[in-house]
Amino acid sequence: MLSRLHLLMKHGNKHINSYFISGKNVLVMGLGQFGGGADSAIFACESGAKVTVTDLADEKMLEESLARLGDCDIEYHLGGHCAEDFKNADVVIVNPAVPPDSKFLQIAHKANKLITSQIEIFFELCPCLIVGITGANGKSTTAALTAQLLREGIGQEGIEYKRVWLSGNIGNRPLLGMLEGTDAEDIVVLELSSFQLEQLCRIEKAPDVSVITNLTPNHLDRHGTFEAYCRAKENIFKFQKPRADKPSVSIFNADDPITADWFEHYNKTPFRRCLTFKASDVPDAFRRVFKLPGAANLSNLAAAAAVARELGVTDDRIAKAVGMFEALPHRLELVTEIDGTRWYNDSIATTPASAIAALEAFEAPKIIIAGGYDKHLPFDELGRKIAQKAKAAILIGKTAAKIAEAISAAGQTRVQVEFADSIAEAVDCANRLAENGDVVLLSPACASYDMFKNFQQRGQVFRGLVRQLAKI
Repeated sequence: MLSRLHLLMKHGNKHINSYFISGKNVLVMGLGQFGGGADSAIFACESGAKVTVTDLADEKMLEESLARLGDCDIEYHLGGHCAEDFKNADVVIVNPAVPPDSKFLQIAHKANKLITSQIEIFFELCPCLIVGITGANGKSTTAALTAQLLREGIGQEGIEYKRVWLSGNIGNRPLLGMLEGTDAEDIVVLELSSFQLEQLCRIEKAPDVSVITNLTPNHLDRHGTFEAYCRAKENIFKFQKPRADKPSVSIFNADDPITADWFEHYNKTPFRRCLTFKASDVPDAFRRVFKLPGAANLSNLAAAAAVARELGVTDDRIAKAVGMFEALPHRLELVTEIDGTRWYNDSIATTPASAIAALEAFEAPKIIIAGGYDKHLPFDELGRKIAQKAKAAILIGKTAAKIAEAISAAGQTRVQVEFADSIAEAVDCANRLAENGDVVLLSPACASYDMFKNFQQRGQVFRGLVRQLAKI
């Protein structure tokens, strides 16, 4: 791996042409609970750096991430950050969850330290074509589906790539750990968050093929405004550059008014090939074999198919791969059916827009379990949709009262609104209310941090409780 460690990066106006991590003091800021910090720390250790990890969380909260680092020679400063660590470091690798205006990053910047991130290092060192997928909702499903469609194309006449990798914010494979196995004949499919795209702005890089699924308000607790959130997402197109032998490819959702406008803007760029997709354009041959419910998933399929077609995969191979694709965990995942009631785990729904998409995916009477950590997103439209499409809403977490107010403001009284102090209490309540033919949806419309470590843990707890009901 050391042969690749010539990090050709920008640092303010200073270009560093051969910056070796080996032997340097590397500070990993934010170990986190999702693997990114651990991946960066392992990468730095294996590259011969002297590594320090700092995190606001304590050892107990970081137990899983620390377990991954058991064999690494690392100094840990947990439970808070220390200014001296940032002054003494040569390189600071920043977790995407760290706000860019952190006072500790300002200390490093003033001390003229190299500030970088896992995603920046990956883009500097990755030798192959990168397909990047972002959006407010559907990006994990779209990324996984895109990878599956592209893999089905391997061996097809005219297809030159040999392997397809899936990584990024989807969290299934460490980004930097993956570098050792990639070569120029591969394709990497990345799910990219707004936080990661903010970081890529520093080095003005973007994927070779960029896709956006949609735009609705999200992460306003971090970005402040919807406009700022959109600007972060737009980096996936803004910094695309001409490739040596082919144009960069930009793929936009024509059903989304903001991204449709972006298409009109970027379509004027000469080095770029711009495409659009629409859920209504998905061919019948794909629809017939697609197992995922709802119009939102059809839009995800349309985006993935646009990438696969652009990279040469034939429709018959796409249809075969579509038929084999299963829902990802926590994304409208059917847990089981109990006495004629279907129970769905949609814990990934951390925005009102994603919960609305879940409500619209089913015609059956619906009981929705919603609420959680407050990201300062508006619930007005969710309240209207619950009033129109649900027979009951069981509300949990910090935002329960806000969602109840939004339902009440919609002017509907037929929706039964209940409050629960825990996910277990919510499941019991839903079980009492459910009848044959109903759908019970855990689609919280909020993040999980007020009650759970992350959305995965929330979904796992829900899944376990439902299986207990079913005695599975």
